[in-house]
Amino acid sequence: MALELTEANFEEVIASDKPVLVDFWAEWCGPCRMVGPIVEELANDYDGKAIVGKVNVDHNPGISSKYGIRNIPTILFFKNGEIVDKSVGAVPKNVLAEKINNQL
Repeated sequence: MALELTEANFEEVIASDKPVLVDFWAEWCGPCRMVGPIVEELANDYDGKAIVGKVNVDHNPGISSKYGIRNIPTILFFKNGEIVDKSVGAVPKNVLAEKINNQL
């Protein structure tokens, strides 16, 4: 299951030496509802190899603002606290999996 990331734990999680996928989403966002199950599948597929988390943009506006999130879903890929890749909009699972694999 994907981790719920908040302003309280975000910085600690992205500082991991494992690849980190962060899905920026909102309950009212249709494309986010399409990507949500894919993100959950990736959390299971990469358990122990990568960290998969979700940020609700309505509940955590500071994180969204800091990373310039203007469209959702936006998925950022972090390695050692740095953004290494990005995906905006609804994309297929294989595209996101490939981006994680590139960081392993």
